[in-house]
Amino acid sequence: MTAPAMNNVFSWLEDTWLAETVRSTAYLYPVLESVHIIGIALLIGPAAAFDLRLLGIGRRTLPVTTAANHLLRLSHLGFVIAAATGVAMFLPGAKLIADRGAAPWKLGLLLIAGLNILIFHRRTYPSVANWDTNEPTPVAARLAAVVSLTSWSGVTIAGRLLAYT
Repeated sequence: MTAPAMNNVFSWLEDTWLAETVRSTAYLYPVLESVHIIGIALLIGPAAAFDLRLLGIGRRTLPVTTAANHLLRLSHLGFVIAAATGVAMFLPGAKLIADRGAAPWKLGLLLIAGLNILIFHRRTYPSVANWDTNEPTPVAARLAAVVSLTSWSGVTIAGRLLAYT
């Protein structure tokens, strides 16, 4: 159950023009859901391929920097699409969705995924020239890949459960 102060925020969100537009426009919500799924695919597909490269798949044929340059741009685009459509779908039923059991899981796993990205790109990736192709991927990068695969999978599962829990 959400705190009274948060209920006020959620009520305010439900009363915004965007929430009203999503609620009152025929077929807008299912279109948002469809675009959201496309965004998730663009986010998680390339990120998972990059994570698999960090775990050693294709190590001798594909440099990490090449994988990052091609895959992470798509992943960033997918994140923008998924985040924008996710917010638009959240607004019309903010109180109901926030009270769902999966909501804190989705938010928590999103935070873990975001922190993992931040730590990886600030601490591990700057030394990529030392392990780009011929050297084994450092443990920190492999750990980041496992956390990424796990957290993004969890975000997806929790997001799906929002409709049922």
